[in-house]
Amino acid sequence: MSTPRVLAIIQAGGAGGRMDVLTRERAKPALPFAGVYQLVDFPLSNLANSGISDVWLSVQFQGSTLEEQVANGRPWDLDRNHGGLRLLMPQEGTGSLDEEGFARGNADELYRIRDQVSAFGPEVVLVLSADHVYRFDHAEALETHRRAGAECTVVTTEVPVAEAGDHAVVAHDASGRVTRFDYKPDDPDSGTIATEIFLYDPGVLVEVLEELHRELSSASEAGDTGLGDFGEHLLPRLVGRGRTVVHPLGGYWRDLGQPHHYLRAHQDVLTDDVGVLGERDWPIRTRQPQRVPARLLDGAVVVDSMVSPGARVAGVVRRSVLGPGVVVEAGAEVHDSVVFADSVVRAGARVHWTVVDSGCVVERDAVISRPGADGTGDPDAVTLVGRGSVVGAGVRLPAGARLEPGTTA
Repeated sequence: MSTPRVLAIIQAGGAGGRMDVLTRERAKPALPFAGVYQLVDFPLSNLANSGISDVWLSVQFQGSTLEEQVANGRPWDLDRNHGGLRLLMPQEGTGSLDEEGFARGNADELYRIRDQVSAFGPEVVLVLSADHVYRFDHAEALETHRRAGAECTVVTTEVPVAEAGDHAVVAHDASGRVTRFDYKPDDPDSGTIATEIFLYDPGVLVEVLEELHRELSSASEAGDTGLGDFGEHLLPRLVGRGRTVVHPLGGYWRDLGQPHHYLRAHQDVLTDDVGVLGERDWPIRTRQPQRVPARLLDGAVVVDSMVSPGARVAGVVRRSVLGPGVVVEAGAEVHDSVVFADSVVRAGARVHWTVVDSGCVVERDAVISRPGADGTGDPDAVTLVGRGSVVGAGVRLPAGARLEPGTTA
């Protein structure tokens, strides 16, 4: 059986508002994960390992932070003369107001690039987000899509019902046909959610996008198609047509779009690869500068933690992730936290349940947050220190504090 021509579109999103100060100066998919990766590495690696080589990366906010990271696709063998990785940037002067500039949602974005999709001529359009950690062979979903003759296939996973309201809840019948699609419901009745991986029949996708635009644009302000996000109009309309099906994603999947989810995912991988990291036949590839090996000096205590190349530890690190080049001096303590590249924690400082961005300094005897903060259950309990900030000597920051990039506290 011949392999269908697949166009993959990674929607790198707009400003990551829920990640607060961590995404003031970077696109959310450029956030580091497990010290040596970035979030965008996961969709790119899954696509490359699945044999999909026509990949468009759509960048809406702080595009330069992603452009440098993806390195024209080299780590994923996507730097090619034909096909490979293509960066889609917002454009001006190419069409009507509804087709230019920054998109106002991921369905709106698909409408704006519909002519480019049609010109490419794929048999399947695969659309996915870039702020999740998972392992997935897209060939399996492509087979489900083909076998069902589907107009749309929704890749799903299971989460606790209490968390489902942050996502799109999906109901389906025994044959796998989607019967209901509730976008971020207030009172979810199921933990079956969309993973934000969708397969579309390209002709139907363009047809429905244009149909919705005709219906919605007149009630929207200039420059807004009215389509918003996929769960507002696009998926409900496709579900109503009766040819949308599900494909379950087995194994680990985490949404890292909120501070407590971000910390929880790091806690998940401290002592276990969760079937995602370290798989020799399914590598997560990335672009990382060369660094010297990490150094653990006399007196260092490191327990259930990840220490990246170039880091230097003389203090105490427990249940935490240290990025490349991080320094933890003798007498300093880092607990249940993530510290980004080239930050320094000085002697006597204590850091708990915090994400410290790159290039920060936590000065002597400073205390950030406290033991026992609900860092994996409450986004407001996680302390965030923005890039290039300084927490002064002896300063105490409460749990949930936010320091804007470049702040001196």
